Amino acid sequence: QVHLVESGGGAVQVGDSLRLSCAVSGVTSRTTTVAWFRQAPGKERDFVGALWRSTGKIYYGDFVKGRFTISRDNDKNTVYLQMNNLKLEDTAVYYCAADAHLIMSTMTTPRQYDYWGQGTQVTVSS
Repeated sequence: QVHLVESGGGAVQVGDSLRLSCAVSGVTSRTTTVAWFRQAPGKERDFVGALWRSTGKIYYGDFVKGRFTISRDNDKNTVYLQMNNLKLEDTAVYYCAADAHLIMSTMTTPRQYDYWGQGTQVTVSS
């Protein structure tokens, strides 16, 4: 049974930093692509970035522009999303997702992922 649990969200101010965690169980992040998505109220779920299963290479959504960094701790089977210089528009629920059979061309498509966490709220205020 694959289980993803996000943590680390909260309320911060513009310019602050947060680190989100996605604890993965049931699969290893080394054999499963793990991605971060976010969804603001009334908007679609957007691709933030992903750690590709076979290579460990990391891909980011266009809006990230160097502010966010994805990393993993293999010993803890946890994937992190470090977010720096947060902006008002970063306010959203952040989800981690996993899939062992994803093809690269669909990496940014939420419906292609089989497993999802419950999400963690990030609220950025001025």
